[in-house]
Amino acid sequence: MKIPTHLKHKPVIEVENYEEIDGRKAYDSDAKGLSLGLAQWNDRGRVDASAKVWRYTGEKWSRQSEELPLHRVIDLAILICRAEQYFREDSYRHDKLYDPENPVIDRVGLQGDAMTIAVDTDNEMIDEDIKLFAQALAEDGELLGERLAALSRILKEMGY
Repeated sequence: MKIPTHLKHKPVIEVENYEEIDGRKAYDSDAKGLSLGLAQWNDRGRVDASAKVWRYTGEKWSRQSEELPLHRVIDLAILICRAEQYFREDSYRHDKLYDPENPVIDRVGLQGDAMTIAVDTDNEMIDEDIKLFAQALAEDGELLGERLAALSRILKEMGY
């Protein structure tokens, strides 16, 4: 399915067959494509790049399609990597899979400050939800591992 080019987000680089590789929903996904392009929220005289997940309901392009600035996509990748690392290496040390007295997992320095990554202790169901999340990460280990290995290879090729 062709990603639309007549809408406000203007695709420049695209993945049109995303539904074929969309994790557990592969071959049965409403996420039909990914694109990098010009953001739909651009103001006159200002151009921002963005990433977009294109969703299709079967009848029309969905309003649930998501568009993110590129730095947020990378921030999400950082968050995923750090969470994956935490559940592999640290969570088992705590009875509840986290330390209620110190729920901070990491502070990742960005732009002169830091992104604080922490367990959400305001979630009333956190003790149950963290176990379910850890289980989901474990079940998706191969799926995520393949993508993280590809990301690592590409970052190394780029000199990072």
